[in-house]
Amino acid sequence: LQGYASEMDNPNLVHLIPSALQNKKEVLFGNLPEIYYFHNRIFLKEIENCIENPELLARCFLKRKEDLQIYEKYCQNKPRSEALWRQCGDSIFFQECQRKLDHKLSLDAYLLKPVQRITKYQLLLKEMLKCSKNSEGTAELEEALATVLDIIKSVNDSMHQIAITGYEGDVSELGKLLMQGSFNVWTDHKKGHNKVKDLARFKPMQRHLFLYTKMLLFCKKREENTDGHEKTASYSFKNSLKMSTVGITENVKGDNKKFEIWYNGREEVYIIQASSVELKNTWISEIRKVLT
Repeated sequence: LQGYASEMDNPNLVHLIPSALQNKKEVLFGNLPEIYYFHNRIFLKEIENCIENPELLARCFLKRKEDLQIYEKYCQNKPRSEALWRQCGDSIFFQECQRKLDHKLSLDAYLLKPVQRITKYQLLLKEMLKCSKNSEGTAELEEALATVLDIIKSVNDSMHQIAITGYEGDVSELGKLLMQGSFNVWTDHKKGHNKVKDLARFKPMQRHLFLYTKMLLFCKKREENTDGHEKTASYSFKNSLKMSTVGITENVKGDNKKFEIWYNGREEVYIIQASSVELKNTWISEIRKVLT
């Protein structure tokens, strides 16, 4: 923040800033200032207070559960930040900042830190749990770990969600994103599509499902190579079912990894096959919660 972000306002360096970067500080750095201030003013002090009493550490995470959501915002912006970095990362401005700081690594390595940090917390909490079987504070540690895993899951889910294309509405109006994942899907339409029905029996469609409290979206995953970089997935919207009008059949004859979601009194039936029985059961229990 001091060696790069602040330097963007330095009158002596302004002429070195590439035009693509003009007024794009928020895109490149996301809410990094927010993360920095949270740690600097609040979280670091609270964690340092636990040095003598490590059993109190878990409470810091539980108390700051809401605040730690700032990581989700950061990760959601990361694809935009990376795209901008690919455009301007090799500019003289960044080289000059890096030279002044005497850093071996360039800025993008540091912009990855918050993403790595939130995943590192769960590893540290797991390590602490190993060392504190059935002692004071173990239950709280387990709860803290669950909290961090929950944040990582919602970061992960939201990263997929921002890649949905072609949906006419606003996904933020669909309620909380509960689950997302890839499945084999067969469809079975009652109305006059007998040909389709017979064909549909055999070859499943690959669909990426997003389960919200109000809606279930079916998307098709597309992998795109971005100018010689790693593949980025996008999900093109295919169809949606309102959760208020669907029913569910938990077991499908002949395959314990399959379940059915049907619409409008079985007018449309979607047979969905998960990659494992555990995954199927997780989805069913989430869908059940929404339906009840």
